[in-house]
Amino acid sequence: MTAERHDVLIAGAGLPGLALAAALGRAGLRVALVDRGPVAAPESPDAWDPPVYAISPGSAAFLHRLGAWQALPTERMSPVESMRIEGDDDGVLEFSAYDLNERALAWIVEERALRAMLLAAVHAAGVTLHGGATFAALAWSAHDVTLRLADGRELVAALVVGADGIRSWVRAAAGLLAQPKPYGQTALVATLGCALPHHQCARQWFAADGDVLAWLPLPGRRISMVWSAADSRAAELLALAPGELATRVADAGRSALGALELVGAPAAFALQHLRLPTSVAHRMALVGDAAHGVHPLAGQGVNLGLGDADVLAGVIAERGPLDDAGAPALLARYARRRAEPVLAMHAVTDGLARLFSASAPGLRRLRNAGLSAIDRLPALKRALAQPALR
Repeated sequence: MTAERHDVLIAGAGLPGLALAAALGRAGLRVALVDRGPVAAPESPDAWDPPVYAISPGSAAFLHRLGAWQALPTERMSPVESMRIEGDDDGVLEFSAYDLNERALAWIVEERALRAMLLAAVHAAGVTLHGGATFAALAWSAHDVTLRLADGRELVAALVVGADGIRSWVRAAAGLLAQPKPYGQTALVATLGCALPHHQCARQWFAADGDVLAWLPLPGRRISMVWSAADSRAAELLALAPGELATRVADAGRSALGALELVGAPAAFALQHLRLPTSVAHRMALVGDAAHGVHPLAGQGVNLGLGDADVLAGVIAERGPLDDAGAPALLARYARRRAEPVLAMHAVTDGLARLFSASAPGLRRLRNAGLSAIDRLPALKRALAQPALR
């Protein structure tokens, strides 16, 4: 059987993998995208179902360059024009898109809509797709890497990219054996109808028991909820009847939007932290959750992954006289450019999660005073917001 040759082989068709494939294909590279599941556009029923993502202006600009952003149905998107963060005492921190000279702090978009538009961009870029594939082995040589599939097919490329999630098979095959560390929390996600208008305001509450509750605005009087709670409490919430769960969510959010009503079934996923010493190896790079796992309290996981894809595609497209897409100099450049933003996001998300779950005497008042102090310093607020926006 003749091996199939490409410049770049991407393992994993999540949002970062799709975006990277489209960007590299548009830059003229021969790209193959391989996934264990089917690589097909999802159905688009009328119901609003989780998951949704908060797409930053920087990520939106990248998706626009791929032709995906402008193709999204605007009636299925909601801008976040302001954000209110409340601590577990009286601390409050607010952000406004107007104050930051932005159209929106973020846009709330359904995962399936993003996937459908990115898949269209992948097709338009001439990317070769292999869905329903079972990975068997990866083998490296000085000049290329070979992925062997369970059915005997072989794909050869100058570079393999692991975009296959937090328990990445590619990462393990390359010898990067770091394991995700559980937070001991589960994120409960659901869509709810609300009695009062949300005015495109995202809300977040830090509770004294370590829970983090977020409400994200959807079109009309609907919100998407993410409730990060201790595993046992999340299981209890998930077992509640729809009306009881909606009441608990409303109470936890201090009835900020009046009575709530559950729309569709809730879902849950375990929260894990992953920090790697490097995101590259010989002819291998990692993007998305394969490269890092952060707490969802800042809603930045997907933006980090899209940032990885944007930077890696840019580094390869700007390679100049280097014909080799997997050249060590290119991979080192990618790793350097991503090190600081990824480290900063780890510090913020992990630090806040641990700060608000700690119960040392006096710490509760100190952390709430810190929130309110930042709120009174516009320059500091802008400095904090910029990394998330870009």
